[in-house]
Amino acid sequence: MAVSLKGDQKINAVPSVKSKALRINLNTDIYGTFAEIGAGQETVRNFFRAGGASGTIAKTMSAYDKDFSDAIYGAEKDGRYVTESRLKKMLRHEINLVEHRLSRSKHPSKIFFTYANTVATIDFSKKFKGHGWVGIRFQLDPLEDYNEIVVHLRFKETDATLQQETLGILGVNLIYGAYYLNDNPKELIKSFYDNLDNHKLEIDMINFSGPRFMYVDNRLMSLQLLKYGMTNAVMFGPDGNNMLPAQVLYKKNILALRGSFRPVTKVNMDMFEKSKKLFFAENKVKEENTQIIFEITLSNLKQEGEINERDFLDRAELLCSLGQNVMITNYQQYYKLVEYFSEFTKARMGLTMGVYNLIEIFDEKYYRDVSGGILEAFGKLFYRDLKVYMYPYHDQETDEYITSENLKVHPRMKELYKFFKHNGRLVNIDDFNKDIMDIFSRTVLKMIKNGEKGWEEMLPEGVPQIIKQKRLFGYVNPNFGQD
Repeated sequence: MAVSLKGDQKINAVPSVKSKALRINLNTDIYGTFAEIGAGQETVRNFFRAGGASGTIAKTMSAYDKDFSDAIYGAEKDGRYVTESRLKKMLRHEINLVEHRLSRSKHPSKIFFTYANTVATIDFSKKFKGHGWVGIRFQLDPLEDYNEIVVHLRFKETDATLQQETLGILGVNLIYGAYYLNDNPKELIKSFYDNLDNHKLEIDMINFSGPRFMYVDNRLMSLQLLKYGMTNAVMFGPDGNNMLPAQVLYKKNILALRGSFRPVTKVNMDMFEKSKKLFFAENKVKEENTQIIFEITLSNLKQEGEINERDFLDRAELLCSLGQNVMITNYQQYYKLVEYFSEFTKARMGLTMGVYNLIEIFDEKYYRDVSGGILEAFGKLFYRDLKVYMYPYHDQETDEYITSENLKVHPRMKELYKFFKHNGRLVNIDDFNKDIMDIFSRTVLKMIKNGEKGWEEMLPEGVPQIIKQKRLFGYVNPNFGQD
């Protein structure tokens, strides 16, 4: 831990909200401000109640009136107030005031912070449960630049007062974690649910930045949210920073390609390019309004037991290098993924999949936990404006290409399959590249790990160079150590 712990006392493994706030208050070096909009001043209230707050709190405020808020922080281009942009403006504005109003010569050992949130709690009709942005900008050394942690949450409770209390506890956990768990970001994330039940809120995005988090990979931090059950889906962009799915997918046409991408092959990219062409040709699809997602399920990352974080980052590194948005989800069944997308858009969606994935959709064993079984699941799929783009499979023994025309499903599923197919929901990808049909990720991966030759030709242009340069997937230069 980087901060001094003057006045600290011994506490339990999971300290109470009051003991966390008191520990911060009794640290004579920590000093800053609170700016809370939309759900009361619930976080700072815990610090006032804990005692000793005069040594910690320089200012607390709430700019509830929109005109006042705009006068302080500036107006948002989209006119919204519960946004990441708003939160970051609040953090920077308030920390600049601290720096301007407090003399460093008078307070040489002080480490400043600003905690802020901008939140919308549940509405009167209870149709919208609410969400919010929470963040802290803080120092760990007076001579060091500021660090920042930004979090997005979605409320699950159906009472505004309960949501306010939950927000206040989360705020204390965030501030405490920033100062006392900053050297272990995974534990810091886990501590967000201290003194909270996970049914009270969902945390679906987090980003770390600043000198103390220079070596933190935000994609890996995003994965922790899934591992700890804080959310069911996370998303990050080509720059490696986490993105809020609700923000990125809002009212968009969505085309999703599921795979292991271990590594991404020429087949994966052919599926992507050909399905994209078909999707853009749809009347209800606008190219400029489309979000394309390469999706990996959490169960896929757990194929060998525990999640291998290095393997996860290797996959992410390649997909990001190809300029793709990546989503990791806890939705093994496709209908649940489509339901999730439907929370944010009613526009046409597309799923790109190979033959085996399509066969799985018609396998009843995947719907045993659904009260209405496979019929309920398909009802939810048909209810959406959805197209499925099927990439064929090459049967090497018969030299036959399996498409929707000759695909065999379980006899009990034949009629359902026919209805699905003839309803226009299933589209064959016909202009596939026959020369690459026998490329499989598992074969390429095995060749890379065994130091075999020839795998480079199976991957998209530029990908082999990245694998070699960054030594992804266990690659070892066969010429290493030779003269």
